Amino acid sequence: MFFFNRWLRDGWLIALLLLISGNVLSQKTIPDGTEGEILEVVKADTVLHEKWRDKRWRLFPGKYSSLKFGAGFLYEFAGYSQNAAGRQQMDSIGSPLESMFDVRDLRLTASGQFKTKRLFTWKAGFMYNGDTREWLVRETGFMIGVPELWGNFFIGRTKEGFSLNKVMNGYAGWTMERQMALDIIPILADGIKWLGFLPKQKIFWNIGVYANWLSKNQTFSTYDWQWASRVGWLPLYSQTDHTVLHVGLSYRYGEPENEAIKVRSRPEANPAPYFINTDEFTSSHSNHFGIEVYYSNGPWMFGSEVYSHQFNSSETGNPSFTGGEVMASYILTGESRPYNVTTAIYGFVPVSRPVFKGGPGAWEVLVRASALDLTEGTLQGGKFWRITPMVNWYLSKDVRLEVAYGYGVLERFNLKGATQFFQSRLQLTLL
Repeated sequence: MFFFNRWLRDGWLIALLLLISGNVLSQKTIPDGTEGEILEVVKADTVLHEKWRDKRWRLFPGKYSSLKFGAGFLYEFAGYSQNAAGRQQMDSIGSPLESMFDVRDLRLTASGQFKTKRLFTWKAGFMYNGDTREWLVRETGFMIGVPELWGNFFIGRTKEGFSLNKVMNGYAGWTMERQMALDIIPILADGIKWLGFLPKQKIFWNIGVYANWLSKNQTFSTYDWQWASRVGWLPLYSQTDHTVLHVGLSYRYGEPENEAIKVRSRPEANPAPYFINTDEFTSSHSNHFGIEVYYSNGPWMFGSEVYSHQFNSSETGNPSFTGGEVMASYILTGESRPYNVTTAIYGFVPVSRPVFKGGPGAWEVLVRASALDLTEGTLQGGKFWRITPMVNWYLSKDVRLEVAYGYGVLERFNLKGATQFFQSRLQLTLL
């Protein structure tokens, strides 16, 4: 009954999309997209086929709209080793660390493009959350091309657009989990977003306004309403040389639901408890500021994102929480991580010689340092930093194996505890 009620509340748009696609469409195939932006279905370099099914059996053209199915699956292991202070901190949190194998994520998607003169696409998604053991409605909505305004409008449930790493497909990310400072921003929101790009000036932007009237009681719905923006510039961009210099700024304003908020983060290991946590405090509104810089040249990639989260809360001293990351990556087998100028995000690593065709796959080595401080004013949420070297082995476009080691230090409960992380993940995708 619980799932049925949730379906009635959140699944109305899914049902509408599937009904519309009953006579599924056009004579255009839908290439691999990103979780964040339906616009990916019309990449300029996509080869269009006039077939009832593509070679991967997942695309069905029809009279009004195409229909493409997709799926993703994450299965992971996390193990830990702590010093005495670290174990004592976990006792204070009330959740000692336990090594485990677990399903991180299972998602099913459907997408399509309507047979209209104006770009008009749709997407629907369900996700099984291994943490909460429940099915959720994820990114679902419509993308409408508006070249008169240099871009497109998305209407529905999507990512707000704050941070490159937050917007891009989680399956395409270079690390297992996004940095801790991004946990303060909800993963999804319901509303409308305008995405634009000026090719001559190489300026991009997205601006969105969101409310929780459809997503009330969802775990990500912690604000009554919010608006978020990201604007940036590409000082360097060469598709031929695979060179990108990306600079972006993000700003977000939000009003927490019931004028109360809880800020917390896991230590970039999903099976672990929340290492840092302010508990609930009153706040009428919040302002969030961020800067992101990425440079990639062939197999090399360097990046950093830094954020400040400021909450209006006279009772707690108007806290301002800061955090960020810096990373470096190198793909040993020579592939280059693709960058999409229209959505201003990186995509999936291509695999030149897949293992299943006798090749080595694609091998990537990287290191990341990240930190978040939730001790401010009267709040003692704790400080945590972590360094993570890891290896990604892309056996094919659809199969990826990740192995990571992490070393982190938590300052909380008047203790400074160290934790070593041993993590691995198997990722399967048909996106």
